[in-house]
Amino acid sequence: MAKINWKPGTMIYPLPAVMVTCGSTPDEHNIITVSWTGTICTNPPMCYISVRPERYSYPILVKNMEFVINLTTEDIAKATDWCGVRSGSEYNKFKEMGLTMGKASVVKAPTIEESPINIECKVKDIVPLGTHHMFIAEVVNVIADEEYLNQKTGAFKLSAAKPISYVHGHYYGLGEEIGKFGFSVQKKKKE
Repeated sequence: MAKINWKPGTMIYPLPAVMVTCGSTPDEHNIITVSWTGTICTNPPMCYISVRPERYSYPILVKNMEFVINLTTEDIAKATDWCGVRSGSEYNKFKEMGLTMGKASVVKAPTIEESPINIECKVKDIVPLGTHHMFIAEVVNVIADEEYLNQKTGAFKLSAAKPISYVHGHYYGLGEEIGKFGFSVQKKKKE
């Protein structure tokens, strides 16, 4: 198989497609779809989102310095896409997409009740990078849907919620599990 040099670009896929909620008052509440997001530290738990300064949510994020990352699923894939291509300056995205606004426990930004996981974040730093600015944030609380929580082990089975990912302009569901962390070195059980 031949390989060629291709134009430089961000080809690290798949990425989570998340809906970020922001705003501290009803007139500010908005949803922005983001795929430039990820984990950056375990202790303290930290993550980031990257947002273009011209986006409607950008000044809301800067003003409030907090947001909620709402993980998305196949059931809310259409809302995920729609909230990414429509502006909060023209639409009430919660109303238009029939999403239920929930109350976060620590931050003032709302949650999306249809999301299986709501990650409450407080911004620690904003780093201008070019087309996007990175909002580096500490995770201050996580709200999890009990439906996906194993009561015996305490494990959260996010895959059962059917999360979606984003790959170069397209949304995908997860495929079949091919292993778990450490499966490549796991000792075989004696029969």
